[in-house]
Amino acid sequence: MSDTFITPEALLEHWQGHRRLTRRVIEAFPDDKLFTFSVGSMRPFGALALEMLSIALPMVRGIVDDEWDTSFSREERSKSEILRLWDDATQQMNATWPKVPRGRFQQTMKAFGQYEGKVHDLVLYAIDNEIHHRGQGYVYLRALGIEPPPFYERI
Repeated sequence: MSDTFITPEALLEHWQGHRRLTRRVIEAFPDDKLFTFSVGSMRPFGALALEMLSIALPMVRGIVDDEWDTSFSREERSKSEILRLWDDATQQMNATWPKVPRGRFQQTMKAFGQYEGKVHDLVLYAIDNEIHHRGQGYVYLRALGIEPPPFYERI
């Protein structure tokens, strides 16, 4: 009997379910409000989407080869470009994930040169960060009078 709670494949599918939902939030956001609308002192949703992009694929790549790319530009872009980058990252994550070395999830790594922890915690951080920022996107959409996609539909 194994102590494994979730397989690496199931963890990726769980993460990609969140990414599919976040993509629908990006799609629902008005183009002209993506980098201009915010509530309180929170960053605009476009900036949050770019942050998510700067973490997800570089996290997977870093876990595979311990090379941590921090070069992703967070410059403003169009919604269509963000969606294109999102889709590209999704495909690359799916292609790269199977290359994670066996046993890596229990190892300690230093992500992006500054965040040290067990690999499984680093992955969970990336997922949690996305959920947190997507929640901000939900608040923004509701403030704009737009019904966000159901949070439980990750298809």
